[in-house]
Amino acid sequence: MSGNRDHQFNRNNFGSSRGGDFRGSHGSDRNGYNRGGNDYRGRRGGGFNNNQKVVNLDEKPNWDLDTLPKFEKNFYSEDPKVAARSDAEIAEFRKENEMTIYGHDIPKPITTFDEAGFPDYVLNEVKEEGFEKPTGIQCQGWPMALSGRDMIGVAATGSGKTLSYCLPAIVHINAQPLLSPGDGPIVLVLAPTRELAVQIQKECSKFGRTSRIRNTCVYGGVPRGQQIRDLQKGVEICIATPGRLIDMLETGKTNLKRVTYLVLDEADRMLDMGFEPQIRKIVDQIRPDRQTLMWSATWPKEVQALARDYLHDYIQVNIGSLDLAASHNIKQIIEVVSQYDKRDRLVKHLEVASEDKESKILIFCSTKRACDDVTSYLRGDGWPALCIHGDKQQQERDWVLNEFRSGRSPIMVATDVAARGIGMY
Repeated sequence: MSGNRDHQFNRNNFGSSRGGDFRGSHGSDRNGYNRGGNDYRGRRGGGFNNNQKVVNLDEKPNWDLDTLPKFEKNFYSEDPKVAARSDAEIAEFRKENEMTIYGHDIPKPITTFDEAGFPDYVLNEVKEEGFEKPTGIQCQGWPMALSGRDMIGVAATGSGKTLSYCLPAIVHINAQPLLSPGDGPIVLVLAPTRELAVQIQKECSKFGRTSRIRNTCVYGGVPRGQQIRDLQKGVEICIATPGRLIDMLETGKTNLKRVTYLVLDEADRMLDMGFEPQIRKIVDQIRPDRQTLMWSATWPKEVQALARDYLHDYIQVNIGSLDLAASHNIKQIIEVVSQYDKRDRLVKHLEVASEDKESKILIFCSTKRACDDVTSYLRGDGWPALCIHGDKQQQERDWVLNEFRSGRSPIMVATDVAARGIGMY
């Protein structure tokens, strides 16, 4: 662990042991429990019995903050290089990155991974991925998230928002007491679609492996069995879509009593899809002194209202425009054609695009039936097209996405809802 962070963790007598040395070396935790040997995971607590009673989520808990266990959430120690930068330098950096901030006592942005103040066990994972430098949202978002403050990050899809909350979540988890039998997750990430939830899980798994942080992905459209088993074994991170999570909570398969780090990812999309009642029902089950992080591509009034209700004394960073806009990196050509001419024009565009052997082509349709019809037409004409939509089984959807990402099937037809998780991270 970097030297300038040791004092943050030593105050609870577990120093750098909670980082790579702690989980990776199978040492002892700060309570003296032996964590070595092959039975490490089985002894980490968590778990529920199968006789849980039905839980009424309409009844809001009566929280008494004086009786709730205390927990750590401020882990940010400003790097000396960052502290030495003048206000003019910071202002110029934010201008270059189209960065706007709101709130008081907002940490200065960092410019390199080393300045973020992550422990070595997190920093090494990032560097192994080969990233050159942090994105704009990460430069400002990491200090904000590590400081333990409620925060909002608004940036375009694909700008690196997932790592902006994933890496601080790992640091947060490693500073909390270990899971005990019956405990729910420490970190809860709510996402609008199962594809996005799976993408988030991949990032959590990748960067949490050295800390041996367990996670599970809870979403509808698949059998509940494996998800229930994961929750019963105990997981530090739960990534979930609102509907399936409510099902798990109401049937007593998990609880949110240990959640101290809450993430609302793609908040604007969740509200667009009508999840606001479910979100409110879920958040009401979480202790009010948690750290809450809201991430969104746009900043509509509905999202602002949700933030006012559930975030306290929050700070905010916006990257670029607050309005939904077309990407400036994509050449856009709009053609208005008759229904009769659509397929001929589609094929002509495919012929041009396919001249680049590395190209991938994504075709959006407004309905599931149109997806199937266009895919059948293209395959009959010799084009290697596959499709995804809401009526497809999750296993098939995952397979199609992998075929598309790998380039083995460079043409994918999809409804916009089904394709929301594609290429975001």
